[in-house]
Amino acid sequence: MIRILLVEPMNLLRGALTATLSLEEDFEVVADLGTLDQALDMARAVPPDVAVVNVALLAGDGLTTIARLGAEQPDCATLVLAGPDESGLLNRALDLRIDGVVGTQAAPCELVRGIRRLVRGERVIDASLAVAMVTAPRSPLSPRELNVLSVAASGVPSTEVAAELHLSTGTVRNYMSAILRKTGARNRLEAVRLAEGAGWFQ
Repeated sequence: MIRILLVEPMNLLRGALTATLSLEEDFEVVADLGTLDQALDMARAVPPDVAVVNVALLAGDGLTTIARLGAEQPDCATLVLAGPDESGLLNRALDLRIDGVVGTQAAPCELVRGIRRLVRGERVIDASLAVAMVTAPRSPLSPRELNVLSVAASGVPSTEVAAELHLSTGTVRNYMSAILRKTGARNRLEAVRLAEGAGWFQ
């Protein structure tokens, strides 16, 4: 049996994927989770052959979790589900130990085929996503601006951002103004979402 760990935040889609994969006689979905929080514990309890993960969950600490999963379960291949507008985050994910990518617009049979190929030791990259990844926009922000934005992403006020980065509050405000101008975002929250979606945070 091919044991599959599925991590998908949308309940309806997760249920549909679980049902689809379970139709395959040699597939067993050993766990279907909405977040990555329990993924490591589940993988330790029942080591999967393939982890199928929505790329949206790789923002923030998600990439660290996937890296740990790969280190703890070296025989488990990781397959990421992604849309064409998530190419920046996908590029960062591929820098880690990601073995395959299937587009969210792909037919169910493509996902099944991708899982089988991974188990055979092949790499799987959705052709439509490959084009999107190559043309993904690069960050217009400097490393320092990204640093300021990543600290600000937690929602703390500028005074706390300044204290953590050992900057003056005025300097932080100047950085935030430059960030909004360069990204075209209307506010800090929008800039954070843009940077996370594009995979600009390190």
